[in-house]
Amino acid sequence: MSLSLWWREWLSADSRAAAPGWAETVHRDARAWTRRHAAVVDVTLAVAAAAGTVPQLVHHARAADPQLPAYLLFSALLVVPLSWRRRWPLSSFAFVSAVALAQWIVGVELAADVVLLIFLYTVASRYPTRVAVLSAGVVEVGALLAALRWERTGSWADTFVLTSGLVVASLMLGMYVRQQHNALSILTHRAQQLERERDQQAVIAAVEERTRIAREMHDVVAHSLSVMVTLSEGAARKQSTEPDRAGTAMRQVSTTGRQALDEMRRLLGVLRTGDAMDSRQPQPGFAQLDGLLDQVRATGLAATLTVTGTPATMPPGLELTVYRVVQEALTNALKHADGLTRVSVAIAHGPDLVTVDVHDNGTSRPKAGALAGHGLAGMRERAAVYDGTVSAGPQPDGGWRVHVDLPVPTDARVAQ
Repeated sequence: MSLSLWWREWLSADSRAAAPGWAETVHRDARAWTRRHAAVVDVTLAVAAAAGTVPQLVHHARAADPQLPAYLLFSALLVVPLSWRRRWPLSSFAFVSAVALAQWIVGVELAADVVLLIFLYTVASRYPTRVAVLSAGVVEVGALLAALRWERTGSWADTFVLTSGLVVASLMLGMYVRQQHNALSILTHRAQQLERERDQQAVIAAVEERTRIAREMHDVVAHSLSVMVTLSEGAARKQSTEPDRAGTAMRQVSTTGRQALDEMRRLLGVLRTGDAMDSRQPQPGFAQLDGLLDQVRATGLAATLTVTGTPATMPPGLELTVYRVVQEALTNALKHADGLTRVSVAIAHGPDLVTVDVHDNGTSRPKAGALAGHGLAGMRERAAVYDGTVSAGPQPDGGWRVHVDLPVPTDARVAQ
């Protein structure tokens, strides 16, 4: 690779974004290690600060300075709190500020005073701006007092300006770190909230899908089994006297069972993650109503289907709702009606409404509580999807009637 090509890739933002360099990797790993071993880092910092005070202490020891014990004491009081500065940042800062004031009163000038900048940085990186600025003001007062007493640059003003620059730098660095941490915390919180909302939406979608599949399974199984039971009972009664009709009925049982199995396989296929969408059969609709009535006629009942009005180009979901409502009403008639000989289905297409009426001539029904199961609830749930209403009950002239009103969606009305 030529030097110019390497230089262009090094300057490219894409290359930096594609793979972090060794410097970024080392920095990231170092920060992670520091967070995991905060106590070790603070103790190490305290040891390093203590090592920085050794030359001054050695100098005063060689000079046989009578204030050497004070140097040792105040240096220890300033350096040792670095070991717990993360745990109690504000208390540690207040303590070392008091130690520094006592040191100034005694008149002991220490190299360890530089640790005040570290404590100021810690407070600024952990507490709000007002606390950080107040802490910086305390250090500034100490810097002014030290400049007035121990000027080292020719004038106390120059010493104070130099020291103040260090104080401001420590303050700004701590505030910057705190803002970065807060921004990262906000982003992390938002990411966690979005993840929770995503999980909640997934749970809601899964519950809705399970409810839909359970409703479909109920409609398919209940209707098919009702037809099969009625046909089987009829075949058993006619087996000795009319074996041909009994055989026809049993063949119809077989056909109905196979149809139920096919539809159940289609529904259960939805639960398989690997199934392709184009492998699923179309949902039943108006075109399959004749076949539904043929199943009922095969049980020996007189079943009629009347359609009035001009059908609109309705969505498949609405057609499925009409089909399932009719299927459930017929199933209830087969299961619950005594003396049933006739059932009629009437579908009326209006400009903005589809009306479904299923009327049978059964002489009696179980109490209302027995019918308040999954069947009627399923019809109401399906109708509610399209803002429809369902009513069911006995009729004055006898029999049982299920009436459903389903508004036609606006786009379907336009297409009519």
